[in-house]
Parts: sequence; structure tokens; C-alpha cells
Amino acid sequence: MPVKIKLALSFVVVLVAAMACYFQHIAGHDRIQYVVAFLGFFMIFAMWLFPEVKRDETAGGISRDAPR
Repeated sequence: MPVKIKLALSFVVVLVAAMACYFQHIAGHDRIQYVVAFLGFFMIFAMWLFPEVKRDETAGGISRDAPR
């Protein structure tokens, strides 16, 4: 995934997690707001840490170009 898309997606996740955390705080759910904040952080961390899956020419021992 290109870096520009990762940055934009990270920004959106931060905004949504911050809004959800705020609304949980307003509703009086103290523990859930921390769960929401951690989940938002974890999603961003995982997106930047783990690489995108790259497919080879074969998947499961079957060639993609083989006639059926």
C-alpha cells in the first residue's frame, strides 16, 4: 500500500477512534473508552508494521497460468 494511502487511513482511524473515545467518555463508559483508544492505536500500528501480502506465481502448488 502506498505511503500516502497509509497516512490518510491512519488519519481517518485517529479521528474515528478519538470521536468514539470522546463519546464513550460522555456516556460514562470509562473502561470502554480506553479499549477504543487502544484498538485505534493497535490498528494503526499493525497497518504500518505488517507488510502487504505479495502473491507469487504459484499459490498452494498450483500454477496460475496452468490450463484448466
